[in-house]
Amino acid sequence: MEIGKRNNIPGRVFPAGRESVNIAGGRSPVQPEGFSLGHVVLRPDGGQVPWHNHPQEEIYYLLTGSGEMCVADEIQEVAAGDVIYIPPFAFHQLTNTGTVELEFIYCYAPAGDVAHWRQELDGSLPRAGQGAPALPAGAAQQQSGTAMQDTSKDSSRT
Repeated sequence: MEIGKRNNIPGRVFPAGRESVNIAGGRSPVQPEGFSLGHVVLRPDGGQVPWHNHPQEEIYYLLTGSGEMCVADEIQEVAAGDVIYIPPFAFHQLTNTGTVELEFIYCYAPAGDVAHWRQELDGSLPRAGQGAPALPAGAAQQQSGTAMQDTSKDSSRT
């Protein structure tokens, strides 16, 4: 039996204003073969999962807060309780447009690393319209972010 303790799994803080923790896969002691699962917190007023794509299909399940979701050429306001499907290879971005944290769970399959984490941390993530397709008209601009911190201590978030 594999059991992970959420508060004992180190998280990462990304330049675009989010903290991500791998609940299953990645740094988690729980290592499924077919999918990865994680918990993300976007800072208020602009925290973001920047415009990116990957070969995995993915689901976001929003727990708290509200934001703007872009998938391919679509843009919609989203809020706690919404479930968002992201097809394989579709460019997507989620921006916290509210004044409180936006928390969500992601699940993608098949399991494995996604390049946008490394790219964002090392500053090589292609920007919308510059190495990646343009954002949908009216979408929040992609955050540039400069500071990165890799948290190795236990996270206090649940």
